[in-house]
Amino acid sequence: MQPKSAENWLSLSGIIAGLFYFLHIIIGTRQYPGYDRMSQAVSDLTATDAPSFLVASRLSTIYGALACLCCTVIFLQLRSEHPLFRRGMLFFMLMHWISFIGYTLFPLSGQGFQGTVQDIFHFYIVTISVVLLSIISLTMLYVGSRKGTEHRWLGKAAIIALVIMFVGSIGTGIVPAAYFGLMERLSTFSVVVFTGIVGYFGFNYQTNTT
Repeated sequence: MQPKSAENWLSLSGIIAGLFYFLHIIIGTRQYPGYDRMSQAVSDLTATDAPSFLVASRLSTIYGALACLCCTVIFLQLRSEHPLFRRGMLFFMLMHWISFIGYTLFPLSGQGFQGTVQDIFHFYIVTISVVLLSIISLTMLYVGSRKGTEHRWLGKAAIIALVIMFVGSIGTGIVPAAYFGLMERLSTFSVVVFTGIVGYFGFNYQTNTT
């Protein structure tokens, strides 16, 4: 077994990122009197007029930075992997960078959609880009993992995350407003948890030197 490289250790940032994501929800909720987990979106916690904005946005920014670091480091390690598998990780990395930069620059101006330019960018540019890249990347990782790589378990985790994300996305459009937050969390949590799994994958990844 090869000794752990710096890239392996840096990959653990994906797991640490998940901890900060859930911290931003836990602490943010405590700073937001009356916040309803079942009906409100996670992004309401980082809306610029939310009482939780300051602490939640800082923790969310740390999550985004660590997730980007994790995916970038792992992508750079996959030089000898199947091209489709590597492209899947590339798109997953791009998704995190767009999410990190986009949501940092364009947080919600208020709870829900207020119709401001900021909200339009948040919903219709950043969110749609993130969703499309998530679908593309998770699909590529699943298909690519079955084409000559030794990482089929990661592909299975990717397809499970994709299914949960779809269930959550569809659910937000059909469930009563009182349960919107619950369905929205299925979508977001699936990506956050999968990022932690990717971090575990990167920590144990050994570059093929033969």
